[in-house]
Amino acid sequence: MIPLSDSVKSQRFPFINILLIGITVYVFFQQYVTPDPEAFVYRWALIPSEIDFSNWLTLIPFITAIFLHGGFLHIISNMLFLWVFGDNVEGYMHLLLYPILYLGSGIVGALTQYFFMPNSDIPMLGASGAVAGVLGAYYMLFPHHKIKTLVPLFGFFTVINISASFMLGYWFLLQIISGAASLPFSGETGGIAFFAHIGGFVFGIIFAKFFAYKNLPEIAEG
Repeated sequence: MIPLSDSVKSQRFPFINILLIGITVYVFFQQYVTPDPEAFVYRWALIPSEIDFSNWLTLIPFITAIFLHGGFLHIISNMLFLWVFGDNVEGYMHLLLYPILYLGSGIVGALTQYFFMPNSDIPMLGASGAVAGVLGAYYMLFPHHKIKTLVPLFGFFTVINISASFMLGYWFLLQIISGAASLPFSGETGGIAFFAHIGGFVFGIIFAKFFAYKNLPEIAEG
């Protein structure tokens, strides 16, 4: 399922959300044009085996890895989800809290993935954990919003409206199932960091519960 748009406009202009997308695209461009992309990745990505919690310098990649991506499909999918869901979440929070949600979700997601593969030498990179936190907050705040979604149906693609609670709940369930299936291979191979998605999503739910505005009504489109 590919989200295209949601049914309700944001409470305000999503300046921070657009800024985060812009920074991510800029970093990806630098990653793409650098003379040695592999060295760039290994310098700024999160490599679990190199983490030393007694040395704060080794912890910097928990943040920098959020802005790296493994290819065009990787960054396009992450930024599409952030574009569709992030503006409403930003509009429901204090201006400074939204970037804390985003970065906090990315860090918690990476820590969750690290827990399952602490000895891996494979670089972890991508905004998926941070974006998952935004999805978790959206799930908490706007369960009745409708998401215009591109879905495969009988070999063709069609656009339908799906409730946010169903779409994001289904997505989260897939992450749990896929994460459980990957457990025997955690730390042995690369691939999708499902546990980063899970950790980020749960963090987003908790963050929204405690830090989102309480006096703004949710607007649902019938």
